[in-house]
Amino acid sequence: MDAITAIKERRAVKHFDPSHRLTEAEINQLLALAMLSPTAFNLQHWRFVVVRDMDLRRQIRAAAWDQAQVTDASLLVVLCADLQAWSKDPARYWKDAPQAARDMLVPAIGQYYTRNEQAQRDETMRSCGIAAQTLMLAAKAMGYDSCPMDGFDFNAVGKLINLPADHLIALCVVIGKATKPAWPRPGQLAMQEVVVTDRFP
Repeated sequence: MDAITAIKERRAVKHFDPSHRLTEAEINQLLALAMLSPTAFNLQHWRFVVVRDMDLRRQIRAAAWDQAQVTDASLLVVLCADLQAWSKDPARYWKDAPQAARDMLVPAIGQYYTRNEQAQRDETMRSCGIAAQTLMLAAKAMGYDSCPMDGFDFNAVGKLINLPADHLIALCVVIGKATKPAWPRPGQLAMQEVVVTDRFP
């Protein structure tokens, strides 16, 4: 499936075949593709918590107001972010770059993020959003459906997955074989309402 078709056909599906399983190769392919998503300064601050334990998934479902897709989908990924990725040996993010790029960008990481908690958080959320979309489009291209989720108790899920203190949860994504299509698109805004040329009036 080409990228344009995947974008058009990707929908937030709620009903999945609970008996379907993704192969290890498919799971690895999805995650490898998501890891190609761009991040500021190449920090790669996303952390993909793949929840395999069904008892844990049932507990997460309870914290997600009993939404069936948490347990019924083939794959549940909790997209988390390391808020301190910028400070954890930042040279490793540029180890394969030309020396000139390393000399310029590695010091710039600390200069930008030190004492800038807003940027630390904002960049991780942007990165997780981009990675989630990559994950969902890759799933669609592979013939699967998905649903992004933020309808859950973030603190409860954080405790269930042992979330480190310097991490946060951005959202969850479920992927699997749909048993019901999504509703028809409920109503897209007109382009002239959402596209602004140069500046707001």
